[in-house]
Amino acid sequence: MNTNRPHDASESTSTGVVVAVCVSPGGVPKRPVDHAEVTIHGLVGDGQAHEKHRRPDRAVSIQDLELIEQVAAEGYAVSPGIMGENITVRDLHVQRLAAGDRLRFQNGPVLELASVRKPCFVLDAIHPELKHAVVGRCGFLCRVVEAGKLWPGQHVTIERISRP
Repeated sequence: MNTNRPHDASESTSTGVVVAVCVSPGGVPKRPVDHAEVTIHGLVGDGQAHEKHRRPDRAVSIQDLELIEQVAAEGYAVSPGIMGENITVRDLHVQRLAAGDRLRFQNGPVLELASVRKPCFVLDAIHPELKHAVVGRCGFLCRVVEAGKLWPGQHVTIERISRP
């Protein structure tokens, strides 16, 4: 048995599933849709109300359902899309991933995690303390590596980049 195999640059694990795909003409909340096409610019039909979000490295936002459920249990009126994420996933634990990791959606797009999403003042419309309560629990902003279609029930594979 050869134990001196070359190390693969990435580690893949199939772990998550899409719970909701959400869009809005701009701002929050984003509303669930049956499916959405993803281009290099983000989800077709989705708009960003603020210029700072209109960049390729902020084309799509993704959030864990488990974190949304935590925040809801703390008394905030949140559910998929309410805080502005495009994709809500279960069993993926996005917050534990790192910039550069990639998400491959079954028969769909490939997204690369670009940066941890920071809470914004638009969350004040939901509750004045929400932006403080969700620090570290807002998911990621992503760039689109490959276009494709998203829908609830779609499986997601994580490709972690190798780290020293």
